[in-house]
Amino acid sequence: MVEELLKEYDNVCTLRVRMPISSDLNNPRNFITKIAKYDKVVNIPNSMTVLDELLPISIEMAKRNCKGIWNFTNPGVISHNEILEMYRDYIDPKFKWTNFTLEEQAKVIVAPRSNNEMDASKLKKEFLELLSIRGSLIKYVFKPNKNNLTAATAI
Repeated sequence: MVEELLKEYDNVCTLRVRMPISSDLNNPRNFITKIAKYDKVVNIPNSMTVLDELLPISIEMAKRNCKGIWNFTNPGVISHNEILEMYRDYIDPKFKWTNFTLEEQAKVIVAPRSNNEMDASKLKKEFLELLSIRGSLIKYVFKPNKNNLTAATAI
């Protein structure tokens, strides 16, 4: 794997991004946009990366000459249901979704999915102002788009 090769170099900073989310709810690559379009979602907690908060931190990391492997996620985990509840509460009160089990999901997807919690304590120690995943979603995604259905026309 590339990460294994890169860790041999002492001048490299590797950022592990997980399920990237941005405030642009029209972007088809946005994790929220994706799951809001699915017929069914699995309700499992995961680590995630709120780009609006973390991309500026990546610039600061370069300025500080940070090196090594970094789990580049907001601290904590959040489930698909929790995100969709926030979407409903802040953006579209009529939004609805359906859950299914991992077993049901496995029957309809091409490649298996991974679900995990990444330890962001190293990043949090370096950047004390880093918000939890829930706090970051509220500040950077949902409050700026509150009651703005046009922000989510792709959904």
